[in-house]
Amino acid sequence: MAAIFGPRANLVTNATLLALAALALFAAFLIWGVPLMHYNTQVSLTALQPVQFSHQHHVSGLGIDCRYCHSSVEFTPSAGMPPTETCMTCHSQIWTNAPMLARVRQSLAEKKPLRWNRVYTLPDYVYFDHSIHVAKGVGCTECHGPIGDMPLTRRATDLTMRWCLDCHRNPAPRLRPPDKVFDPHWRRTADTPSGAQLLAAYRIHPNTLSDCTVCHR
Repeated sequence: MAAIFGPRANLVTNATLLALAALALFAAFLIWGVPLMHYNTQVSLTALQPVQFSHQHHVSGLGIDCRYCHSSVEFTPSAGMPPTETCMTCHSQIWTNAPMLARVRQSLAEKKPLRWNRVYTLPDYVYFDHSIHVAKGVGCTECHGPIGDMPLTRRATDLTMRWCLDCHRNPAPRLRPPDKVFDPHWRRTADTPSGAQLLAAYRIHPNTLSDCTVCHR
């Protein structure tokens, strides 16, 4: 009686099953892994800018307050970008003829603002307000990472919905006193009010922070 399956049937079957398993793993990687890769989230991306501006030099080195350049961060949804005149309040006196500042001088002479490239971008269906986060004790570094130590500004966080919700559901560990919000090197000490105390002081209610309408309006 002739055999239905040849001597290599087991080998072919095993190879087929392994191939299907590998294909399933690859599909899972494409669906769940690829979207979280830095290539897609752009975490650590350093965007090309018209001028090589260093937060490390200006903030940590010279001690310039964030609000000197981002003047609307406490009052409006946008942190704002400084006009060329703000840059030239200093650079009309120091590093006046530095080659790397040629674009700044050109911007002032032609009365055309510098076109900075965005480092952080949110979808149009997401509403984010800088002013409310600042007012509630969320420091710049919570979203922008160690910005005061960056020679060139890079993206420090992925801004995914999960990342935002992690903070909204448990904001207490990320809060700081009002006078420390703009300190890029602030660290919690024994004298720092507890997270619960800061929640109460800022009148933050985490049970409502994950409502859809908080971010989607």
